[in-house]
Amino acid sequence: MFDHIGIFVSDTARSFAFFEKALAPLGVVVRERQRKWGSIVMSSEEWPPFLWIGPAGGTYYGTEVRVSERRPMHLAFKAPSKQAVEDFYRTGLENGGNDNGAPADCDNGAYGAYLLDPDGNNIEAIYREK
Repeated sequence: MFDHIGIFVSDTARSFAFFEKALAPLGVVVRERQRKWGSIVMSSEEWPPFLWIGPAGGTYYGTEVRVSERRPMHLAFKAPSKQAVEDFYRTGLENGGNDNGAPADCDNGAYGAYLLDPDGNNIEAIYREK
């Protein structure tokens, strides 16, 4: 089990706005703004801080992080309802995200939507019926 995930982004202002708005319908909010790193830490009421988002460029604990060496990733967030999936999708599009799969049934009682964040990472919201 992991403690948290970190994502390096090319434009923090653009990415912070996207993640803050798109993940709010899922109950994921900024819990900490780290001035030293120029980063944010996000979590929900249910989970401790689990998502770190910070700037690419420069060094991170001695490792150079180049903007040009981005590798897209996929992150899937639990949604509390189908409506939250739809709100994630709409709000994400309004705040810099790009469509990568509109809200739809995904079989086996799942309902999900996919957005590309400003750096091209695939961000998913998924609701699973119990």
